[in-house]
Amino acid sequence: MTCDGIEFFFKQQTLLLLPQKAIYWKDRKTLIIADVHLGKTAHFRKSGIAIPQELARKDLEVLSALIDGHQPETLIFLGDLFHSDKNSDWGHFALWRKKYAKRSMILIKGNHDIIEEEHFTKLDISVQEEMLVGPFRMAHHPLKMEEAEKLEVYSLCGHIHPGVHLRGKGRDAVTLSCFSFGRNQAILPSFGKFTGRIAVQHQETDRVFGILNDKVVAF
Repeated sequence: MTCDGIEFFFKQQTLLLLPQKAIYWKDRKTLIIADVHLGKTAHFRKSGIAIPQELARKDLEVLSALIDGHQPETLIFLGDLFHSDKNSDWGHFALWRKKYAKRSMILIKGNHDIIEEEHFTKLDISVQEEMLVGPFRMAHHPLKMEEAEKLEVYSLCGHIHPGVHLRGKGRDAVTLSCFSFGRNQAILPSFGKFTGRIAVQHQETDRVFGILNDKVVAF
């Protein structure tokens, strides 16, 4: 598949940072995704807000392309896989899961993951509060700086929907979704198309990779 990602050697591991806002961990053949927020469009439509239904399906199409292109053995979702309670988008997700039944899938529970665990279990998706894989701690919520410094492992997390704010000449400015690697933890960009991003304050020592025109760019 076409890939304009960046290969990032980190903690003795090779991470491919992808413009689709995911990480392919080559050493473990694992695809890592944060904040897909499936079901969010149906949630708003149910409230009478006209949101295009195809947005949720496009997220699944992008996931399919990543799986078909990189052939991961495992997918780890760093929380907020589904936005709220079960709605009409759940059926599409269940069918998609069956298509990739041979892949192991793990959900690190996020604050929006309120669907009963048994429904994920029926789809052969393991639900965890957090987990350790090699040198990384997989979690949804980032830790406060002083808490992260106490851990002996490096955390990969989501929740924030991070962005990097760039200023051009005059009043020109843009906020790009980004991967933000700090001293003790990294925050992944939100995967879902209907999620947005927020400019966060980065430390001078952070490694920041923005997503610009379907390419990953190091800043």
